[in-house]
Amino acid sequence: MEALSISPQKDSAENSIAWKQLWSLAALYGSVVIGWIAYQNYQPKLLEKFHFTDFSFPLMVFQGIILVVTPPIAGRIGDRYRFQKGHRIPIIMNGISFAAMVFMAVAFTLFSDPGEIFKWILPVLIVFWLISMSIFTSPALSTLELFTPVDKLPRAMAILTIVANLIYSLEPIIVDIIDFAGAPFTFIAGGTVVFISGYALRKTSLTLFKVSDNKEERPIAAITLDTQRSRFFYIFFLGLALGLPTTIMFNLFPDALSVKLSGLLEISSGRAILFYVLVISALMSLPVSNLVNKVGVERSFWASFVLIMISIVSIFVFQSAMVVLIMTIVFAAMFTSLSVSSLPLAISRSNYYEKVLCVGIFFSGVALPDGILESILAF
Repeated sequence: MEALSISPQKDSAENSIAWKQLWSLAALYGSVVIGWIAYQNYQPKLLEKFHFTDFSFPLMVFQGIILVVTPPIAGRIGDRYRFQKGHRIPIIMNGISFAAMVFMAVAFTLFSDPGEIFKWILPVLIVFWLISMSIFTSPALSTLELFTPVDKLPRAMAILTIVANLIYSLEPIIVDIIDFAGAPFTFIAGGTVVFISGYALRKTSLTLFKVSDNKEERPIAAITLDTQRSRFFYIFFLGLALGLPTTIMFNLFPDALSVKLSGLLEISSGRAILFYVLVISALMSLPVSNLVNKVGVERSFWASFVLIMISIVSIFVFQSAMVVLIMTIVFAAMFTSLSVSSLPLAISRSNYYEKVLCVGIFFSGVALPDGILESILAF
């Protein structure tokens, strides 16, 4: 890999994580996760309430297409903004504002209890919501490389992994709160939280940028002008390698683990077992990120990918509860390693001028397995 360093002097700021920006990004990422939980909870209920159940399959197909196609498009636009406007913040804020507006529009639609004609606006709003959430997520997460040195990207990813896994582990509690609040108030709160967290990221991240004569972003962390060709297919595979176990964990593990571990653990609910898997993964994130730094991001990724595939096959093939339990623990550890190594590896395999596009391609790969499975289940 040929590279040209553009920071002749590396001070302590350049070699450390910009924690204020990282926590702002983590807050935005957390709001996105909560938004997805709210969407997944209310989407089937709203389809049933407004008699759109016949459209479940087409909607799932559209959802999969949107989540796979939109991130690279948003990434391409984000890269264009980087060099035309000086930074990628406009595309992030436009997406966030659009998402918040759609949240409010859905809430207003539900409050007004639309009649037969106006109820058709609901599926359109759902599609717009999916697009808006996809528009800003990839550009926002791509800012990670601006305030995190390359050798500390796994640690920064560990923070995002902790936030996401802990929120997902609390999904039953969040769903109860959402059901108690009701759909309109949930969407109002969702739009407000997304907008506030996005504004916080904008406020903290603008200090990273300075528009120079050639209108290029200038990050806090020392950066490298990678002149390599972006490895698009490899980056897509990295996302796919993370998306496949994620999809299996959330959609297939609860039922499988509740049956196979029922005789060993006093836990009858597969969701309860999934809670422990996510908590274990969150607790292991920082130690695993240190190990990834020592071993190397690429070696860690491939070792984790092979072991997590072995653990998945073992969980479904073996009938011994003890073997399944051990393989579940292995899965949790390897899922953590994949989570903290895959995106940094994708960033390292992208050209400097295509960073946001490559992050979008990565998340396109992450979304593909879930889109396929959701479509199959809806069919």
